[in-house]
Amino acid sequence: MTKKLISFSVLMAALLSASAQKDTAAHAPAAPPPIAITGSVDGYYRYNLDGATNNITSFTNSINSFELGMASIRGDHSFGKGGVTVDLGFGRRAADYSYNDTTNKNNLFALKQIFATYQASSKVKLTFGKWGTHVGYEVLDAYSNRNYSMDYMFSYGPFFHTGIKADVTIDSNWAYMLGVANPTDFSTTTSSTKVLLGQLSHTNKAATWKEFLNYQGYWGVGAPTVLNPGTAYVLFKSLHQADLVINGTLNKKWGIGFNGTYQSVEADKTYSWYGAAVYLNYDPTAKFGYTLRAEYIDDKDGIKLAQKGNITDLTLSGIWKIDNCLTIMPEIRLDAASADGVFLKSDGTSTKSTVSALVAAVYKF
Repeated sequence: MTKKLISFSVLMAALLSASAQKDTAAHAPAAPPPIAITGSVDGYYRYNLDGATNNITSFTNSINSFELGMASIRGDHSFGKGGVTVDLGFGRRAADYSYNDTTNKNNLFALKQIFATYQASSKVKLTFGKWGTHVGYEVLDAYSNRNYSMDYMFSYGPFFHTGIKADVTIDSNWAYMLGVANPTDFSTTTSSTKVLLGQLSHTNKAATWKEFLNYQGYWGVGAPTVLNPGTAYVLFKSLHQADLVINGTLNKKWGIGFNGTYQSVEADKTYSWYGAAVYLNYDPTAKFGYTLRAEYIDDKDGIKLAQKGNITDLTLSGIWKIDNCLTIMPEIRLDAASADGVFLKSDGTSTKSTVSALVAAVYKF
């Protein structure tokens, strides 16, 4: 009888232990998902037919030289309603992008983006930190653009914002964003002025057309800003920029994009500049395509350009995708200015137009 009681007790203890383990496992918190790691590397060779640099847009400031653009590594993690992104950049492209954060020009490291998100509801997401701007058509990462060289509206528009924003989904076709940030392109500042951010976006039911109406602006004294390249810093009393982006898919091979922007600033008086660009995309196969960019920028007040006037940019790029990771991008570009002194020949004399060619390699993982 004693042996039977002992055996019964051991059996009950084992069953209770197994039940407890199952119950503990059932109520244990779920393990967080792994961090998603992505990255890219890009580089290029550029040559100008006039034998001068003749580049006044971002990132391709070289001639007859093999150049490294940027190496990026990005980590994204989300769990429950929260998430975080850390996006690091190494190279001249990253340093130029965060120009207000890089006091030493030999320091080629930059925090491109670092932000936390919170999904407050099924339709509202909050973001706090530093993120790439919503204004404009082109973006920092080369693999996200169909031209390797940058347009004037990207180069002279905002790069990034540091602050807080709310993305709100209205329905399956409409959404909007509202935010407040430091003066544009400043991760840290002593200025009390804050920039108001806004975006209204729409997608048609077939998801073949997307439109974005963007805004940034402030009233009151802002951060020190260069009114004209090479001149002293000034304080703007106000700044307002409205921007429109349209992306359309015409059929399986053809697509079109548009970007128009207008910015006005108030200093000793009111100044303004504007620009527009059309992107025509043709992809005869899944691995090869072309993009023609036609851009016009008018800066009669000399806010952004060293010489008052206008510039036209025509850029034709090829896009050759290899194994979905590597992209080769040959490109030829014509820039034409209305004023003298914008572009130069090798002997130092002025020319109103210049032609450049480059070939870039972009690897994304």
